[in-house]
Amino acid sequence: MPRLLFASVLLLATIAPEARGQTSGAPPTAATMKMFTSSSEVTALIAKAKADRKEGQPLVAEPILLLAPYRATLEYRPGLAPAAVHENEAELMYVIEGSGTIVTGGKLVEEKRVNPTNLSGKSIEGGTPQPLAKGDFLIVPENTPHQTSPAGDPIVLMTMHVPRTAANR
Repeated sequence: MPRLLFASVLLLATIAPEARGQTSGAPPTAATMKMFTSSSEVTALIAKAKADRKEGQPLVAEPILLLAPYRATLEYRPGLAPAAVHENEAELMYVIEGSGTIVTGGKLVEEKRVNPTNLSGKSIEGGTPQPLAKGDFLIVPENTPHQTSPAGDPIVLMTMHVPRTAANR
């Protein structure tokens, strides 16, 4: 069931810009596409992320799927990572392994701009905690502070940033 739900969400996200009449102009190429990843490949990506992690590194990311401008990413999170705000993108998350907590809303503490459309912070003040467990889905709207922390063992997420424009808000 989770695979079917994930595939449905991915399909909807992929065709949504086309349905609104927004096309990228150029046809997809091998460099801009990876439309299938098996469960054994995901298991290998988790092992790779764990092996590649440097001491103290709060997050290791590996690509799962790609159909520009959409990208599903595996996030191996053994510790508390900085809080984030994506100003123009919603973020879809699926818990592949582990459990933890996500705090959403509130205000970033020690806010810093990391690029033209993303902010980062040490933590969140005044947010709402939500427990996360294997198999859970959630979506974080654009402009919403969020921070994920594992409960003991690492939490492994599939994340997908979904561009949002004024027309689709």
